[in-house]
Amino acid sequence: MRRPPNRTGLRRRLGRNALIYALLALGAIWLVGSFMGRGPQPTTLRFDQFIDKVEAEQVATADMFLRDQRITGELSNGTDYETTYAGDGDLLADRLARNDVKVTPDPQGQSVLVTFLTNILPILLIFGFFFLIMNQAQGGGSRVMSFGRAKPRIVTKEMPKITFDDVAGADEAVEEIREIKEYLANPSRFQAIGAKVPKGVLLFGPPGTGKTLLARAVAGEAGVPFYSISGSDFVEMFVGVGAARVRDLFEQAKASAPAIVFVDEIDAVGRHRGAGLGGGHDEREQTLNQLLVEMDGFDVKTGVVLIAATNRPDILDPALLRPGRFDRHIVVDRPDIKGREGILKVHAKGKPLAEGVDLAIIARRTPGFTGADLANVVNEAALLAARRDKELITSFELEEAIDRVIAGPERRSRLITADEKRIIAYHEAGHALVSHVLPHAHPVHKITIVARGRALGFTLTLPTEDRYLVTKAELTDELAMILGGRAAEELVFGDVTTGAQDDIDRVTKIARAMVCEYGMSSLGPLALGQRHDQPFLGRDIQSVPDYSDNVAAEVDGEIRKLIENAFNQAKSILSANRANLDRIAERLVEHETIERPQLEELLEGLPVTKAERGKVLTEPRVAGRKVAPREKRLRPKPKPEPGLSPA
Repeated sequence: MRRPPNRTGLRRRLGRNALIYALLALGAIWLVGSFMGRGPQPTTLRFDQFIDKVEAEQVATADMFLRDQRITGELSNGTDYETTYAGDGDLLADRLARNDVKVTPDPQGQSVLVTFLTNILPILLIFGFFFLIMNQAQGGGSRVMSFGRAKPRIVTKEMPKITFDDVAGADEAVEEIREIKEYLANPSRFQAIGAKVPKGVLLFGPPGTGKTLLARAVAGEAGVPFYSISGSDFVEMFVGVGAARVRDLFEQAKASAPAIVFVDEIDAVGRHRGAGLGGGHDEREQTLNQLLVEMDGFDVKTGVVLIAATNRPDILDPALLRPGRFDRHIVVDRPDIKGREGILKVHAKGKPLAEGVDLAIIARRTPGFTGADLANVVNEAALLAARRDKELITSFELEEAIDRVIAGPERRSRLITADEKRIIAYHEAGHALVSHVLPHAHPVHKITIVARGRALGFTLTLPTEDRYLVTKAELTDELAMILGGRAAEELVFGDVTTGAQDDIDRVTKIARAMVCEYGMSSLGPLALGQRHDQPFLGRDIQSVPDYSDNVAAEVDGEIRKLIENAFNQAKSILSANRANLDRIAERLVEHETIERPQLEELLEGLPVTKAERGKVLTEPRVAGRKVAPREKRLRPKPKPEPGLSPA
């Protein structure tokens, strides 16, 4: 039978060792002080010799120590002396004073207190400090300088209570984690049928999706002690402190079981071991080892459940993810359109919304937004309404708040020349027109040439529904749409600018992914290139080609072919619909922003359904009527009058 460790005896031995080390240090300090305090030794005089020198006026000073009847001082020639006397010290002092000796009676004064303060107290302070350091280094439990103590934040009843009703957009995750709450509230119901509660629950997903909020909701629902701590709180400058804090955290949780321990950003201490950095004695690895031991030693009847959250489950150590430690992995993903509407309703509580504000429309406008993004949208809308002295939040503030979250605040103070404004207008008009025409591109929601953040303008395209798979045709059309701005600059002005830098970067990444990752090229369904991850760093630091130089040349050729075909397609669309491109650009120069209804009015007659799109490559249209194909122009021409074909 395995006996539990005798912690009392262990602490006693550690304290005894610390005391021995402290005494050795104290002795060393005393020896150093003794040698450093040594100086020239004074001359010892008999009392009769001392009296003779006094009568001869050869004594300059005399310090009389009344308690031990000793006199020290300095002779007239500068020599130090010492002597002893017997009898009445006061009579002797008077005799010395009559012979012009400077007498200092009893210089120690309150000798016991002064001696203690000047000699003993500093040594005791040094001894106490050294004892505390040694005690803490060997796992002592003193509260003073308690580096090895974990300091979790404990959720109490006085704090604002968060329940599952406050969590929207994560119904599946709530359903999975609700079992933890039910087990802690009524464990006998699960134990009666032999069910074991998961020892650990790992919440992972993109940042801002509500992992921490979900854990706080469990604490609010369960009504049990909730210990919250960050993964970085375990890491300290002293080796071994992280492991000591892990032990202390679980001891606190077991003492108040049933309880919940929540570790946020567990990847700070749970990264993959053996990454080749830090060595086997790395502090993070020691902390992770202790965490593995504590989780493996959990008793299912203790009622302690560990919940952890991370954005990077791929860099966690496999031993941490195995069954028996983190038994349940719960994905907290970006919400769908229904979830976004629910999140908006949660954050809109207590905020005055104007009549006609439809949160379902805002949810459709925000695909890919996380819960944190949506909370920021509602808050930004409230701030904008308050800035404009409005009492209600309207759809206008919500729409502008979405633009602020996506592209940043407006920068109307940025001075842009008329020529640059015209180039930007044609660039954005090229994006919009190509996206409107192509059958697999997303519909255009908004075009603007108002500078936001680092962008001089942007064209916002939104999907009509949430999509989780992307086809090759959709990616190809997206390449053409992104290159529509560059094609418009070349078509209209005969030159290109640096404004397409981000567009070129995006199309290159998409085309490379199509060839090397998705197998959407003539090379076939091959994964080309291996990524070598460094889990300790938490990122991909290199990609090593696993193919020959000939295949590398073919990869480059396929990427170039995809981009060139997309650029030529965009340029053909813009050439065939030059008049419509001019109309959009002129409207942008005049009004700076075009919403979707205004764009559809400008492009009335152009195909608006997927089945009809694409015909404009051979059948150009202007304002609803067919026109003859025209030659490429470098400069924009006036709009054709009704009934006339453009020259």
